[in-house]
Amino acid sequence: MEENTTPNRAAGGHARAAKLSKQELSSSASKAALARWNKGIPKAEYEGTLEFGSIKFKCAVFEQPNGAPIRLISQSDFMTGMGMYYSGYIAKQHREKKGSAELPMFLAQSALKPFIASNLDVLQLEPISYITEGGQAAKGIPAEAISKICKVWVEARKAGALGKGKRMLQIAENAAVIRDALADVGITALVDEVTGYQEVRARDALQVILNAFLKKSFAAWSKRIPDDFYKQIYRLRGWEWPGMQKNRFQVVGKYTTDLVYKRLAPGVQLELQSRNPKDEKGNRKAKHHQWLTENIGHPALAQHLHAILGLMRASKNWDQFKLLVNEAFPIMPSTVEIEEYLPGLAPGLPISDSVPVTE
Repeated sequence: MEENTTPNRAAGGHARAAKLSKQELSSSASKAALARWNKGIPKAEYEGTLEFGSIKFKCAVFEQPNGAPIRLISQSDFMTGMGMYYSGYIAKQHREKKGSAELPMFLAQSALKPFIASNLDVLQLEPISYITEGGQAAKGIPAEAISKICKVWVEARKAGALGKGKRMLQIAENAAVIRDALADVGITALVDEVTGYQEVRARDALQVILNAFLKKSFAAWSKRIPDDFYKQIYRLRGWEWPGMQKNRFQVVGKYTTDLVYKRLAPGVQLELQSRNPKDEKGNRKAKHHQWLTENIGHPALAQHLHAILGLMRASKNWDQFKLLVNEAFPIMPSTVEIEEYLPGLAPGLPISDSVPVTE
């Protein structure tokens, strides 16, 4: 009988193992074990290091498929930077107390207990397991809880609850440094900056705004820009008004783009140029406003036009009007924080999950 010469996977694995050193075998086994343990645990997509003077924490951001991004501060780095140490005894004592939530190690000191309830929800501080970009298992503290954790320590020191021990007072001092540093710039902004996630967040926020304001295809025409808008342009420029039946000066179209679509919402005018381009004769297949959504785009347009008309009527000439409009409605940036234009929309959520959009 002819011998089967086709190698199987087991044989191939043994052959590879025979060529590996003990150190390589150990590393390979560790990676395999970590891969099995890591199944289902999220991996950091963006990482960086926060610095508060001499205090440094690693931080990470990872996105959820249908939710806001999660920002974490390395628990081990936080405790080391603050000057804390791990106490298994304290943790065990808290776990054994019936009816009470387990306190994380950075708040496990009994002197802090009176100051915890009024500042934060312990249930929201449970460390989150994640995998670093380098493939290491880690635990992280939700970034938004850091300032509240620091506040607990600062208030405990102020009340004299920490005693005179140098270590406890030093932790409180470090907490005060971090709390003061976060007074002007929030922890979310800092984490996003050092991890590079702020660029991704800005792109995502802009896309959500565009999805809210613009349709995927243009709708049937209906009158959206009032005649008085064009009549006021002619008045302010000192031109004789020919009425709506006559063709308007070509520059009026440029004024409309400048006064309306460039100032309506971030990125809208550029996106409209892309979706509704001019043909070789200089004509568009639809009016820009035909691309606006019924529930967000058109109400925003109506409100904006109402305000613009108010400034027009209050102005005596074009120069005065442009000064007013530039002050009240500056041209929109290409990136923006989403909450400023769509209040109440959770960052990171697709627009369809938060507000209905008419397509």
